[in-house]
Amino acid sequence: MTQWRLLHGHILVGELSEYDCDQPFFLARFTPGPGWESVRALFEAWAAFHGPDPDGSKFVALVKPLQDLGLTLAQVDGRQPPLELFKNCIVRINGAEARLRY
Repeated sequence: MTQWRLLHGHILVGELSEYDCDQPFFLARFTPGPGWESVRALFEAWAAFHGPDPDGSKFVALVKPLQDLGLTLAQVDGRQPPLELFKNCIVRINGAEARLRY
């Protein structure tokens, strides 16, 4: 399975190691990196969100700050160019677990 680095510029936010698939998502284990604390609250708020959101406004309010950071997801082996979060992929992190769609 693929291993990824979640980056904020050149700062490592964390690493994701895929271990299974739950279509349309890949399941991964998340290991925080040095940049995790700067984005942790944003990912935790999104992970805690459940319930109705008919017009999508709650989702946008939670995800927009993450999107504005310009985070990228790069394969550890470098076989493909980095993916931009919320443009080429989605990563949802909840504790040590992550769901990835690309």
